Amino acid sequence: MESISKYKEPVLANKSSKILVMMGLIIGLIFSELDETVVNTAMPTIIRDLGGLAMYGWVGGVYMLTMSAFMPILGKLADLMGRKKIYLMSMAFFIGGSIVCGFSHSMTLLLIGRGIQGLGAGGLMPLAMTISSDLFPVEQRAKVQGFMGPIMFIPMLLGPLMGGYFVDQVNWHWIFFVNIPVGIIAALLLASGLRETTMKKQVVIDWGGAFLLVATIVSLLITPVLVENNGYTWGSPLIIGLLCLGAVLIGVFILVESKVKEPIVPLHLFKNRNILVLSLIVFTVGIGLMGSFSSFPYFAQNVLGLTPTQAGYLTLPMMVGAVGSAMISGFLLTKVRYRELFGIAFIMPIIGFYLFSHMSIHTTIIQIIIFFFITGLGLGVLFGGDNLIVQESVEKENKGIALSTVPLFQTIGATVGVSLFGNLLSSTLISKLQSLGDKLPESMASNMKGLAGAGVPHGLPTELLTQIKTLFIESFQHIYMYSFIIAIIAFVLTWFLKKEVLSTKSDEEDMLEEKIVKEQI
Repeated sequence: MESISKYKEPVLANKSSKILVMMGLIIGLIFSELDETVVNTAMPTIIRDLGGLAMYGWVGGVYMLTMSAFMPILGKLADLMGRKKIYLMSMAFFIGGSIVCGFSHSMTLLLIGRGIQGLGAGGLMPLAMTISSDLFPVEQRAKVQGFMGPIMFIPMLLGPLMGGYFVDQVNWHWIFFVNIPVGIIAALLLASGLRETTMKKQVVIDWGGAFLLVATIVSLLITPVLVENNGYTWGSPLIIGLLCLGAVLIGVFILVESKVKEPIVPLHLFKNRNILVLSLIVFTVGIGLMGSFSSFPYFAQNVLGLTPTQAGYLTLPMMVGAVGSAMISGFLLTKVRYRELFGIAFIMPIIGFYLFSHMSIHTTIIQIIIFFFITGLGLGVLFGGDNLIVQESVEKENKGIALSTVPLFQTIGATVGVSLFGNLLSSTLISKLQSLGDKLPESMASNMKGLAGAGVPHGLPTELLTQIKTLFIESFQHIYMYSFIIAIIAFVLTWFLKKEVLSTKSDEEDMLEEKIVKEQI
């Protein structure tokens, strides 16, 4: 089902204030990401206040579901109707969702608000990259986006601190209310700084494709959420049914998109080698990185004996490494071939995950910091370069949807990876703990699942405690070995990128060159 409407198509004007726009984009980007880490820190308090422990994981799951489902749709609408209008609409949804969450007096209302927030975040993140790409020529764009990519890590630094402050000093409702003035400031900065001229244009919107896309993503991504939070197994009839439904919907979606005039996701994008390869890379990294590191706070608290806040900050060295390599890659992308740049950089996560997979009870916190730093050094090139390569690999009219589609694969990979690795860790740990047999007290031996979930118990003899900690470490070695294999796969995929150096020509030069070629023909 398509609808045809007449719009005055917005086109970016040269009078835009780059400083105001970038300030608005960066503030919006940080707070849309910060919201997730702050909420995670405050969740135990929220659960105590609202109840609904069984819905714990759904607070993050609903946010990820709606963000994933609407990311490509909002990106496509931005291509059709203009960046400014869709970005401000996304910010309005994010603020509206924050208001609903802030006034929540039940878990149901909180989940509704989180869903609305996720819808808004689905537009804020990809459109920030799209708008910034419209503002700068390629050479400047590489440096700007090399800086913007690692901004995603700032919430890792501020999240535990802000979450702890609001919960302890004010109340948890303010972790959502604080988004309101900040979101309004970001919207005002962008609205006043971004100038768009208009041209009359007839726009065809593929609402049928949009509905199918949302239904497909929800049916597929809800399965790991159910497995993680509701006790289902991957072999459960409901899970198998949802996966089959998702597969059928994918087929129908592809059929519909191949026939409509203006598809929500142009299938020709995946004929572009860079788009296809980058989608596979970020999907792979999402599974391996997000999946394995999502359980690291559990390791840090139970094996290393750190507090929740200390455990959250222990991953910051990865951010430091990523920021440094992202900024360096931003300078190099227009000077060296990005295939080699990515290939060399992705050796570092292989080394990092190999080291993680060989941790022992004698591994120190300093060594773990070094492991994170090494891993971050490799991943920084992805955060600093993937969006830029996507922008330069597609036509201008497809930038928005391309910059939304590639991150969608990363979100899907992360959602699936968190569930897969969480289940893998749980099953491995329970299996290993059962090998202790009669050494455990009867109350623990009869509830292995509860023991695995509660962490290393206290008050046991030193020798038995050391054995249990060793089993915990061996379980984490097991999951990090899978991440090591996934890192090798990602490394291999990087060598399928095109052997090109990003052009330093401006869009005007490209259009002039294209016009000359057409005249010669």
